[in-house]
Amino acid sequence: MSSSASSKPAALVDGDLDSSDELTERCLSSQDIPHTRFMRVKRDRVLLPSGREGEREYIMHPGAVLVIPMLEDGRLVLERQFRYPLRQVFIELPAGKIDPNEDPLFTGQRELQEETGYTASEWIYLAAQHPCIGYSDEIIHIYLARGLTAGQHQRDADEALQIFEAHYQDCLRMVQTGEITDGKTIIALFWLEKYLQGSWSPQS
Repeated sequence: MSSSASSKPAALVDGDLDSSDELTERCLSSQDIPHTRFMRVKRDRVLLPSGREGEREYIMHPGAVLVIPMLEDGRLVLERQFRYPLRQVFIELPAGKIDPNEDPLFTGQRELQEETGYTASEWIYLAAQHPCIGYSDEIIHIYLARGLTAGQHQRDADEALQIFEAHYQDCLRMVQTGEITDGKTIIALFWLEKYLQGSWSPQS
C-alpha cells in the first residue's frame, strides 16, 4: 500500500468488517477489587521535600513490550482491538506484558507470534518509554521486527483482534487525523520514522 492510499487504512487480514460488533465487550456487572492478576495498587506515605508528609497512590506494573512488525515494502502489521476502559476499538501495534523472569526480547517474539502469527528474523531494540509516570511504574520496550514470515496466530480463545497492514507513512497520517490515539503506538511510530531517516540511533 503506498503512502498516498485512500482514507481506509488497509484491507483487514482477519476479515473486513464494517462494524466493530465482533470486537465489542459489554459490561454485565462491576465491582471494586483490592488486587488484580498482574498489577498492584499501592498507597505510600512519603516525606516531601518541604518536610511535610503526603500520600502517593500508584500502580506497580510488570512492564510490557511493543513490536513494530515491518514488511519489506514498508507496510506495518497492526491490530484493531477493543479496549474496555474506554469502551472503544483502537488501532495499535502488537504489544503485551512481560511475564515473570521473562526477557523483553522473548516477550516481543512471543507476543508477535501469538497475536499476529508472524515471526521475524531481525530484531532491533529502539527505545523504552514510561507511558503513565504520574500513577504507574510501567515501562514499555520498543522493538522493530523485520524479516517477517507469516504463520498461524495462537491467540487465547477469548482474545478478539483484527489484523491489517498499512504503510508506516499512512500510520503517521492516522496519528495526525486522530484515527490512531494509542500513546505507545504513536511514540513507536515517531521512533520508527526517525530511525528510518537515520536521524535517531537506537537506545542502548
